[in-house]
Amino acid sequence: MPYTIQTNILLIEEDPVYSRHIHKALANHKDSSFKIEWVRNLTDALICLNSARKSQIEVVLLDPPSPEKMFADDFLAIDLLLHAVPNVLILLLCRDCTEEFIHRAMVRGAHDCICKDHIDSYWLPRALRSLAERKMNRLVVQAIETELCDEKRRAQATFNALADAVLVTDVMGRVDYLNSTAEAMTGWTTEEAFGKPLEEVFSIVESSTRQVSENPILRAIAENRRITLAINTLLLCNRGSEYIIEGFSTPIRNNETCVLGGIIVFRDISESRLIASKMAYLAQHDTLTGLPNRLLLTERLSQAMTMAYRSHKQVALLFLDLDRFKHINDSLGHAVGDELLKSVAERLVSCVRASDTVCRQGGDEFVILLTEIERPEDASFTAEKLLASFSLPHMIDIHELHITLSIGISIYPADGTTAELLMQNADAAMYHAKAIGRNNLQFFKAEMNARAVQRSFIEAGLRRANKQKEFVLHYQPKVDILSDRVMGAEAFLRWQHPTLGLLYPADFLTVAEECGLMIPIGAWVLQQACQQFRNWLNAGLQIVPVAINISASELKNKNFIAGVNQVLKDTGLPPYYLEMEFTETILMRDAEFSVKLLESLKAIGLQLAIDDFGAGYSSLSYLKKFPVDTLKIDRSFIDGFSADAENATVISAVIGMGRNLKQRVLAEGVETGEQYAFIRTQRCGEAQGLYFSKPLPADEFVSLLKGNNSLPGLSVRKRTDDTLVKD
Repeated sequence: MPYTIQTNILLIEEDPVYSRHIHKALANHKDSSFKIEWVRNLTDALICLNSARKSQIEVVLLDPPSPEKMFADDFLAIDLLLHAVPNVLILLLCRDCTEEFIHRAMVRGAHDCICKDHIDSYWLPRALRSLAERKMNRLVVQAIETELCDEKRRAQATFNALADAVLVTDVMGRVDYLNSTAEAMTGWTTEEAFGKPLEEVFSIVESSTRQVSENPILRAIAENRRITLAINTLLLCNRGSEYIIEGFSTPIRNNETCVLGGIIVFRDISESRLIASKMAYLAQHDTLTGLPNRLLLTERLSQAMTMAYRSHKQVALLFLDLDRFKHINDSLGHAVGDELLKSVAERLVSCVRASDTVCRQGGDEFVILLTEIERPEDASFTAEKLLASFSLPHMIDIHELHITLSIGISIYPADGTTAELLMQNADAAMYHAKAIGRNNLQFFKAEMNARAVQRSFIEAGLRRANKQKEFVLHYQPKVDILSDRVMGAEAFLRWQHPTLGLLYPADFLTVAEECGLMIPIGAWVLQQACQQFRNWLNAGLQIVPVAINISASELKNKNFIAGVNQVLKDTGLPPYYLEMEFTETILMRDAEFSVKLLESLKAIGLQLAIDDFGAGYSSLSYLKKFPVDTLKIDRSFIDGFSADAENATVISAVIGMGRNLKQRVLAEGVETGEQYAFIRTQRCGEAQGLYFSKPLPADEFVSLLKGNNSLPGLSVRKRTDDTLVKD
């Protein structure tokens, strides 16, 4: 029953309210092609159906009595309705009928049931159309089987209206008819194909092997049953086109079940198969580089290990990480970073065999699978080739980018017999390559696992430490050299680990940076330091400004400024009591961005300092733009001033430059009386280091403040330090 033709419906419903609900549901349908006649009971319905109008009614919507009553009168209503109009479609409107009731009603002659609670402008028209379509399909099949000759033209018109291709043969398998879709797909017209063997017109092969497939119609005729096309069936058009198809074939029978011929219905699924293939590809490949992803690598690695086991060979897994890629990504932007990753992927592929697999693990990590190698040296040769190839720059737009690799190598079966273990061990070896200086390769060794386990242990502990309040701050005084008095303090992070004891930043900050925990840890440091100094201020102490170090992750955090403002608001600490220290290297990664950020912080009222000054690569032009208050001379110059005259020259130059720029200059890492005497003669304004005091817990630092800022080390004027703790 086509969708464009009006459907005449007889509604048998006692409740007028529900009758109006059904009218509304059908009237609100998008094509509104339903005409409803409403009666209250079966008697009125039979009168309607037995009148001259009975031929117009196509569907009866019946709100049946309760199941008990229906069983009692043995579905008399359905019997009477079908007796009046044998071809009418009966749709029961049920609310809480049992499955047994619905089954018996369908056996008795009802065509379908729909829950009254689901009747709306979507489901009711859908159910009606479904009934009509099923009836149409049944009539079409009956027309083919019982009135093939007399109804041939009508059947052809119906077939041509179908989206699927239809091909009909006689009992000998000679082509009798093709609808328009079949003509387009096979390249044959009905006139050209009439009487020809099916194999000539409907040429099918298996898509991968190209072997001729079995003729489905001849088998359906021979076995007198429905036959489904084999998967991966490819139809060859006589014009050269090819289609991946699916479908079925069934015999055509007369009333006496005598087979008169066969029919095959098929459709083109090339596009859907292509989409499925693309989806499968995307599931196994990296979208940026097109390389296999970890899922496909794991599959290929398992296959390679199986083959190596059988052939008594080995497999190598190379875990690669791009050295300092994050710096390029942060300074030049993700667009340049993405193009660099593509260039890296191409170069990696060019360095290995076609039988090997280059995979992008994620981020800036890649994995290379070398199959069936004879000895570990083969993996070393490939790794050396990779390192050499990356000595050449990558040209990305106007940028000439130099990047190196850290490579970890594990070998099957020596370093593991599972994909997971090989990957884990290659990863551990890669981290070792990074730890010893980057741009090198390292084979896995058993002791590396201990370091990997330790790193995982630290990472897990860091994720717990914030929640369990295991972090503490120690405060190291900053001393005014002329007055020998405490003028400020720097907060140093310590981790009071429950089993390892007190840990220093060198023990865990690198791991924190790598696993993305620096932002929450930095936020805690800011909050804790501000709250501590606010408490001391409330207690009447004459406090000094406190400095905290800002990491690269915090600097790039888009919510950094807002977070600082919020902490100052929450704690009530005046901004001039808070100093932020940034390393020279971090600021120069994106100097223009750093200028804007520092100006925003200065506008809040904070004091700003450049930490480790002299160890980076600042230009004087940017140094003048940075609105900083203090330059902190890097401790490496202080450590080596007596052994290297150039270090002393640098110290003098920085002090002079700071004085000319009206910036305070602080010497970091002053640990001996000799160092103290030297910076004093150079008229350096401030100093900090173990010569004066180690970083102190909060209670000891407040005692120092209460003691009129006196430092015992200065009263002696010299210090011979037996043990110096580096921060």
